Amino acid sequence: MPAPSATQIVLFSSGDTGTVAAAHGEQYDLAHRALESSGFERRANGTYLLPPSPAGEARTTVKNLIRTAELLQITVATSSRRYLGDIADSLAEQLPGTWEASVSVYSHPVWQEDLAACLWDSGELMNAVTAERILYGATLVSSEGIELLLIDRPGHPAGYVVGALSFAGFDNSHEDACAPDSFVAEESDLAAGLTERFLPAYQQALRARRTIHVASALDRIRTRYRAWEAMVASTRYSNATPVDIDALGVRTEEFLNSAWRDFLTVLDHGPTLLEQYPHATTRHPENAGTLARLSAALTDAEAVLADTTPRARHELNARMWPAIETWLTHGEQLLLQAQPTAPAAPPALPLYQPPRELPQGGRPAHRR
Repeated sequence: MPAPSATQIVLFSSGDTGTVAAAHGEQYDLAHRALESSGFERRANGTYLLPPSPAGEARTTVKNLIRTAELLQITVATSSRRYLGDIADSLAEQLPGTWEASVSVYSHPVWQEDLAACLWDSGELMNAVTAERILYGATLVSSEGIELLLIDRPGHPAGYVVGALSFAGFDNSHEDACAPDSFVAEESDLAAGLTERFLPAYQQALRARRTIHVASALDRIRTRYRAWEAMVASTRYSNATPVDIDALGVRTEEFLNSAWRDFLTVLDHGPTLLEQYPHATTRHPENAGTLARLSAALTDAEAVLADTTPRARHELNARMWPAIETWLTHGEQLLLQAQPTAPAAPPALPLYQPPRELPQGGRPAHRR
């Protein structure tokens, strides 16, 4: 992260809106005070506005601001760039689907540090946020839950950088190998480039990430199941200590609880994978029945989670296990369909025989 710079107020032209001001630096509160005392109006997004007024009045207001800022050892600069909020609003209207744009000002350097942890990017946007001082950014959010961050390209007189923010349901996005590369363009190329190149690449990266998460969750369940199965078959723990019937029940409950927790990942991402691969049954009609079973299993599992009727632990486990079993047995076919368009292959999933019936165990933990 760059060293904190001196506190500064930057003025931007905003078309018919007037002049927009944004402050940054550790003493940004003093800059806000100077703006307010000079006649600028504070806005909810952290910027200040000087509405359109006769040229003489506008110049007087800006001169007053400069004098007040100098007394507080704050510099005032006029940017040659358009106000970023105008660019974002125009872009939101041009992108496919429904988008909303908003501006956030990173007045204090720490706020920018917090922003870096929210990115899902492997390109210039991440480099800019971690190595350059960013005054502000515009967030574009689609009705489908896609969130993009738009910034002025640092170190360049023109151009913009757009990248992805973390998608709901994932952690540690800034360290994810599937993260898409950010997009750099001039204003005239932003909408077309995002529509034709960035968003398709983003969707591909998101599919790859969902695929990996589902595959990993199933692999964890499978690994624990095999350990449980080996213990049952040998009637001994891995250290050769005998297992009595009570201990077997406890271990079965522990396994079922962990399986349920891991299966929540499948419930989060499995439906979208099923929806995004309708071509699977077109190219491979023989898979239609399997995909239908996977979909029905998710529906059954969601019904178990939504059921608020008090039930014994073993009953809830008994109701959830068939859905888990279905995905352990047939989930590989869906994941194989996902692989051709994924930039990173999911973990290999060996062919799996249907698990034998489990002893009654405990109720898995509630979904978080």
